[in-house]
Amino acid sequence: MDKTVNVNEENAAKAFSKQAAVFDQYDAGNTIIQYKRRRVRERVERELSPGSAILELNAGTGQDSVYFATLGHHVHATDIAPGMLEALRMKVENQRLTDRVTQELCSFTQLDRLHGKGPYDLVLSNFAGLNCTDELDKVLRSLPALLKPGGRAVLVILPPFCLWETLLLFKGKFRTAFRRLFARSGARSHIEGHYFKCWYYSPAYITRCLADSFEMIGLEGLCTIVPPSYIEHFAERYPGLYQMLCKKEDRLKGKWPWRNIGDYFIMTLRKKD
Repeated sequence: MDKTVNVNEENAAKAFSKQAAVFDQYDAGNTIIQYKRRRVRERVERELSPGSAILELNAGTGQDSVYFATLGHHVHATDIAPGMLEALRMKVENQRLTDRVTQELCSFTQLDRLHGKGPYDLVLSNFAGLNCTDELDKVLRSLPALLKPGGRAVLVILPPFCLWETLLLFKGKFRTAFRRLFARSGARSHIEGHYFKCWYYSPAYITRCLADSFEMIGLEGLCTIVPPSYIEHFAERYPGLYQMLCKKEDRLKGKWPWRNIGDYFIMTLRKKD
C-alpha cells in the first residue's frame, strides 16, 4: 500500500479485501441488491455509445466491469483493495474478457497517478465507494482530466438523510436512525473486523464542486421507497408489497423529494465541451 494513502483508506482496503471472498455470494442472495444493480446499470447504459471506454472507481469484485464488458465496452477497473482486484482478475480470466477489462490498484484520491489515463467516455462509481473519503472534492476535481469532452460521470452516493433509516427510530434503533445526521466527522463503519469511517454528501455539494466543468443531467433516488438492502429478506417475506414499492419508486425516483432521501442517489453529470 502506498505510504501516502491515509489510515482510513488503508483500513477500508483491509476490510474490503477480506470481504472479497464472500462479496459475490452475498450480492447474489439479496434481491434488493440485484434491484439496485439493475437501476444503476440502466442509468449507465443510457449514457453509453457502442464500444465506449469506461473508468470504474471502487470496482470491487468486478460485477459491473464484467457486465459492461459483455456488452462490448472496454473497462479500466480500479480499486484500493487488493483482495477485490484479485477476485476481479479471476472473474475476467474465467470469462475470457481480458481484452476488454483491465485493472489497476489505485485510490480514487490519487487519480492523478493513474496509469490508465484515458480519456474515457464515462466514469462510474457505484454503491457509495466515494463515501469512504472526506476528500470527495479532491476526487471530483480529478474527473475532468479523465473524460473526453461531453463525457459522463455516474456517481452512486449515500446522502446525509435517508427516509428508511430515520424510520428505524420507531424500532428503537437510534444509532442507525441518526448516524447520517450526526456524522460530520465521519460515521464509524465495521466490516470483517476492520473499522473505517464514512462521510455523507448531498447532491448540492457535488454540483457545487463541479460547477465549472460539469452539468448535472440526471438525479434519482435509489431505495427511497424500496427498502435498503440491509433490511434482509424483505422482498421474500412480502413479495406483493415489494413489487408495488418497486413500481412506485421507478415512477417517482426523479421527483422531489424522493430523489434526495433514498439510501443512495444516482447522479449523472456531463462534462462541458
